[in-house]
Amino acid sequence: MKAFAQLFADLDETTKTNRKVEALAGYFQTVPPADGAWAVFFLSGRTLKRLIKRGQMVAWGSQAANVPTWLFDESYHAVGDLAETISLLLPTTHAGTDLPLHHWIEDVLLRFPELGETGQRDLMVHAWSQLSAVQCFVWNKIITGSFRVGVSATLVARGLAQAFGLDVSAITQRLMGDWQPTEAFFERLRSPDVGDAPRHQPYPFMLAPALEDPVETLGALRDWQAEWKWDGIRAQLLRRGGEVALWSRGEEILTNRFPEIVREANKLPEGTVFDGEILAWKDGRVRPFADLQRRIGRTKLGPKILRDVPVCFQTFDLLEHEGQDVRALPLAERRRLLQAFPWAGTALRLAPLVTEDNWADLAEKRLESRGIGVEGLMLKRLDSPYGMGRVHGPWWKWKIDPYTIDAVMLYAQLGHGRRASLYTDYTFGLWHEGELLPFAKAYSGLSDEEIRAVDRWVRQNTVARFGPVRHVPPVQVFELAFEGIQQSPRHRAGVAVRFPRILRWRKDKTPEQADSLEQLRRWLPAKAEVPAGESMPFLYEDW
Repeated sequence: MKAFAQLFADLDETTKTNRKVEALAGYFQTVPPADGAWAVFFLSGRTLKRLIKRGQMVAWGSQAANVPTWLFDESYHAVGDLAETISLLLPTTHAGTDLPLHHWIEDVLLRFPELGETGQRDLMVHAWSQLSAVQCFVWNKIITGSFRVGVSATLVARGLAQAFGLDVSAITQRLMGDWQPTEAFFERLRSPDVGDAPRHQPYPFMLAPALEDPVETLGALRDWQAEWKWDGIRAQLLRRGGEVALWSRGEEILTNRFPEIVREANKLPEGTVFDGEILAWKDGRVRPFADLQRRIGRTKLGPKILRDVPVCFQTFDLLEHEGQDVRALPLAERRRLLQAFPWAGTALRLAPLVTEDNWADLAEKRLESRGIGVEGLMLKRLDSPYGMGRVHGPWWKWKIDPYTIDAVMLYAQLGHGRRASLYTDYTFGLWHEGELLPFAKAYSGLSDEEIRAVDRWVRQNTVARFGPVRHVPPVQVFELAFEGIQQSPRHRAGVAVRFPRILRWRKDKTPEQADSLEQLRRWLPAKAEVPAGESMPFLYEDW
């Protein structure tokens, strides 16, 4: 644990990418494989199933720190992070333990299910007593599933590649898909043998940054391929070893959730991997994302939901053909190979191209996006290989402008991580029948200077507190942007918006000049309602 805590401190103290990679490489070169495997697991953003309830953590932390519950609660409200609150209150002033990371996970944390609550408490309090302050903080973050240290899976792959003299693409490939943090996994991760990919392992996804410069700066349109930007679940469809696997971009296996896609994919040639988008598709067109959400998270799919919300896999790239990795081929060649497949089914489709003679005509075509249920256009160079991660240059997202609306801030809550001591998470309302109804939460978009200014205002103008939430006077107006809207029986306003963020602080507007709920509802897509009595899972945070 001492080495992992030191790595955390080293990573947290710098914003320089090369220094982070060097710290990761140094760590992986020196720790035992069991520790390396768990470090890769947590550093790449994976979490364990939560084994300890928040209430237990509060009670045990309060007891171990010998402080009354009310004082613990006040400390938590001031700090804004449970893991940090416990690590600050506990009397951990010694140098800490030399026991390795895998001991704390496998011999302590994973033992919790077999113990009663008293045994769990005693084990946790004993663990806290052996840890230094930074070790305690890291340990608590792991327990609560909130471990973050400002590195991506890409940086972890670079650190591993540098540590063991391997190509970063091989490491990235091995980190994809479903794997367990074992010694054997770590040994395979650092092995020089590159021909050992598991049968159902996906490829790293290639991502596109947003286009910010005028589209004409990209050069001649003839060098580019334009496609609609679909609003679904990005995924890879694999047909290997006589079986089919469907992986989301978040590396979640979705095979059992979309049987109609799997049924048609079973007819694909052996050694085929498609990149594409899972869409709700009915009557020859894409349906709103709200429809697709009715399929997300379901483990049992009855005839009614399969009939009401059919789906398809809209294919836009080919990564493996007849068992050969074809990512290095130019996009034009990969598209030619794709077009040779028999596209006769309904759940497996080839994404159409958007063809125009010049950028001006393509820009006009892009304005049709919302009418056909897409987010804009994807622009891809015809000579581009399929890369890894977000590469600037070969691919661009040319999205339509977001919806915007002026709303009033109603509540504020402390942020997380580096912003745990600042009020950065805000709830906004719109006018409806003379009152402000909350409809969205947003926590990004303001500059650091604006965040500090809002934080000061919140602290000086709080009218009520509800746990960590502060109720403020409804006088501050902000312009919000969002990508979509759907009806929501779970919210008082009756609607929910996708990806809300703050565009600007409208100090020039009074709260009376903010927009109404009726204005927002005008953007609701047709027939996006949830049938009476049917619940809907949501991909964004409820409040």
